Amino acid sequence: MRFYFILILGLVLLSCNNDSKLKNEIAKIDVDFVVERFDTAELDAKPKDLTKLKRAYPFLFSKQIPDSIWVNRLNDTLQNEILNEVKTAFPDFKQPKEELAQMFQHLKYYDKVFSEPRVVTLTNYVQYRDRVIVTDSILLVALDNYLGPNHRFYVDGGIPQYLAKNFKPEQIVVNLAEGFAKKYAYQTKRKTFLEEMIYFGKLLHFKDKIIPFKSDAEKIGYTPEEIEWAQANESPIWSYFIEKELLFSSDSKLPARFIADAPFSKFYLELDNESPGRLGQYIGWQIVKAYANRTNEDLMTIMHTEPEIIFNESKFKPRK
Repeated sequence: MRFYFILILGLVLLSCNNDSKLKNEIAKIDVDFVVERFDTAELDAKPKDLTKLKRAYPFLFSKQIPDSIWVNRLNDTLQNEILNEVKTAFPDFKQPKEELAQMFQHLKYYDKVFSEPRVVTLTNYVQYRDRVIVTDSILLVALDNYLGPNHRFYVDGGIPQYLAKNFKPEQIVVNLAEGFAKKYAYQTKRKTFLEEMIYFGKLLHFKDKIIPFKSDAEKIGYTPEEIEWAQANESPIWSYFIEKELLFSSDSKLPARFIADAPFSKFYLELDNESPGRLGQYIGWQIVKAYANRTNEDLMTIMHTEPEIIFNESKFKPRK
């Protein structure tokens, strides 16, 4: 008994040492970028400044949109109200920039050819489905989607609370990490419920590695109470999926019930109202974690591994 205790203690200490070594190695990686505040430039601009704005940010100005549209926007009272609210909420961008720097360090560690893109903040009339745009060379962050869950723009705009709860500055780097995850993730099929779960599990595992300074609740967009509920109910959730033979089902209703944003998951049971949405994503995350822990595959390999391999080799068992 004493031998096994010493062995386990040794493994724990070795793991801690490896984690500390990795953390120190990543912290030494240089990153160099600036955050360009188009929102501030737009707030301060007059119609006569339009040419200068277009020269500085040509990728924001489509040739199909006449200058008159932009002149109207610069004079629009609603747009100026939005810009002033953003300026109040983000007088500087210090905290999000620090988190972006950490994310870029991790991306450089896992992808040796990664280089920092331009980071541009702007507004988009609270089109929250496009709150961030991630490309190889540019990151766009629409700050009017991060003013705080109870901001009047969201309350008066009728945005459901289960969505608005994540409209806060702390989620900027989480949303950007997901944008990068989608660029790196690949699998040939997403037809069955299991394939969908593992796809989203890959995205969340990517966040584990790229933004480890964020909590599990923040990574998946849950409240602390919601992540605790999911963890406490892993076993019955998994049992339900197995008993109802959902894993290999291609029923088109399953993503809406367990994958997509929703106020709760739809088991069609009394516990529905207690549950958070997107529990299929959560279970997929646990499967990918189990696979990573068993195989020690590197992150980029996992992002391209087919779901049946991940599932079969994960030997996933839910926590009791």
